[in-house]
This record gives sequence, structure tokens and C-alpha cells, in this order.
Amino acid sequence: MIEDIKQDAVTRMGKSVEALVHELAKIRTGRAHPALLDHVKVSYYGSEVPISQVANVAVEDSRTLTITPWEKNMVAVVEKAIIQSDLGINPNTAGTVIRVPMPQLTEERRRDLQRIARHEAEQARVAVRNIRRDANHQLKELLKEKLISEDDDHRGQDIVQKLTDQYIKEVDQVLERKEADLMAI
Repeated sequence: MIEDIKQDAVTRMGKSVEALVHELAKIRTGRAHPALLDHVKVSYYGSEVPISQVANVAVEDSRTLTITPWEKNMVAVVEKAIIQSDLGINPNTAGTVIRVPMPQLTEERRRDLQRIARHEAEQARVAVRNIRRDANHQLKELLKEKLISEDDDHRGQDIVQKLTDQYIKEVDQVLERKEADLMAI
């Protein structure tokens, strides 16, 4: 029973860290990365879909993304969606290929992005702590139903706390890497 609670906590905490990594990938550094466009949606035959479902997104060089829509009529739609996104980037169209150059980041913009990254990391820490709370609650329920002893409850809470510390440390490491990436010129 305690092992089940531990495994559930490990799975959920791991997903929280993965979600943080995914969210931080959206925060634009000076480098081109296909994940920057993951949240941009385009209208495709009446439904909103991510760009990656209507085009091939690739990195041409460290500062340029290339987008090649699979259908010629989608070029203008994809370009419009990128312009209207909150990324602040301007695509250049050449026939069926859209090139998206990444402008240099200003110091002020880097600080803003760093603040956003810290906020996302704090959200991940809160998620990990909530999972700890849920796991401890499950242990208390088992104790209340007399399915485990008080010693097992304390041991289980220690295990959950060690997991929490481990995953919060991972969150901090992910944030540290992102901040270093943001501040690199």
C-alpha cells in the first residue's frame, strides 16, 4: 500500500517536472527552437490545430526557424498565425517556405523572461508540494482505517518527503539551466 502511494507520487511529481520543462521550452531565448511555435494555432478546415500538424517546423540555423506547410494554401494562414501570436516575431515568406528569424533579446526582455521562468518553476514546486499533501493524506487514511501502523505512517511520510525534496531540487536545476540560457548573450 505504501509502495503504491510512493509510485503514484513519483509518477505525478515526474510529470510536474516534465510539464515545467515543456513550459520553459516556450519561453524564447535568442536561439531558434521548434517548440517555440507549439502553442501557436492555425485555422485548418474550420478547426484550430497546432502549426506542427499542418507544417514541418525545422531549425535552419541557430537564429532561424523554417516552416514548410504541407499544403500550398496554408502558407498565408500559418504566416498570419505567427504574426498574431504573442511571440513578437516577424516571418518572411519565400514561395512555400516561411522563415522566422529570431531577433536578439534586450536586457530588459531577458529579465522579464527570467521572471516568467521563475513563476513557472514556482508553479511546479507548488504542484510537487500538493502531490506530497495528497500522498500524506492517503497515508493518514490508511492509518485511520488501521491498515498500516503508526510506524509505517511515519516511514511513508519520510519517503514522501524525500521524494518531494528530490523533485523540488530537479525543478530548481531545470530553472537554473533556463536562467543561464536566458542570460547567455
